[in-house]
Amino acid sequence: MPRTLRREQLRTVQLVPITAFDAQGKLALDPMRQLMQRLCDAGIRVFIPCAGSAEFNSLAADEITAVIRMTREVVGDEAVIMAPIGLQLHYALELGKRSLDAGADCVLMMPLDFPYISDAGARDYYLAVLDQLNCPTLVYKKADVPSNKLLLELADHPNLIGVKYAVNDLDLFNTVVQQDGGRVDWFCGSAERYSPYFALAGSTGYTSGAGNICPRLTLAMHAALAAGDWTEALRLQRIILPIEHYRARAASSYNISFLKYAITHTGLDFGQPRPPQRRLTAEEMREVDEMIQPILAAENELAPSTSRETVRSSV
Repeated sequence: MPRTLRREQLRTVQLVPITAFDAQGKLALDPMRQLMQRLCDAGIRVFIPCAGSAEFNSLAADEITAVIRMTREVVGDEAVIMAPIGLQLHYALELGKRSLDAGADCVLMMPLDFPYISDAGARDYYLAVLDQLNCPTLVYKKADVPSNKLLLELADHPNLIGVKYAVNDLDLFNTVVQQDGGRVDWFCGSAERYSPYFALAGSTGYTSGAGNICPRLTLAMHAALAAGDWTEALRLQRIILPIEHYRARAASSYNISFLKYAITHTGLDFGQPRPPQRRLTAEEMREVDEMIQPILAAENELAPSTSRETVRSSV
């Protein structure tokens, strides 16, 4: 069962570690262990394994729980593990229970990817999870449903501790944060590209995929935001933005394929994404090869001097 979780532990970079597959497309835990250790050594303390950028919809429950168990083995008690759950309600509840048993501290209800969705139906779904799992829970908002009105209603539930907000309407976000009055925490779900602006409106942390490649850079950016040093935060954001702009291409369909190729520049092989995710062309790979080098150089400058040569030799 989950350990005691303090809400302030989530007020940081919430890293979504990407998922590795071998040449046959099967889950490959060894490169993921190396990545988890590298991220932990860099200072990452909140992990969301197997979430959106980690191919949640392509993973089986056994695979997700195996990754969560492995993550807990690597990070020990130092870090928070947030388990993604979703799809049909029975599956979400079973996955949540298994994830908590495997070492997760809390769960993240993934976007409701159903046809004919409504607040009325979403309310029943969310309340079933909040009541039956009875653990710290966050909701991921990426569309009109759940509405801000429903989120504010759910904020009264003692098990709801936060919202991952990925609708990039800053006026709506600012309004809902003010209306909530601090009952739950509100996090930027749109990563480094939008996190400074969400921070101005009340977000205390953000999710990151780019952190797979440059964890120290994004942690430094968050530290600057938390300190109100907007000049430094935006300077660091500019270094990271080429990653975010590339991932956002073609309705964000490069989100996963970019990260799985770019991580090869850190010496790790995570294989190809599972269908229906796109694969990069040879030309696109060459483009990534060029644009990733200055980002890795900036990341390396933040690493302890004893580990810089290791990073250099793998890029």
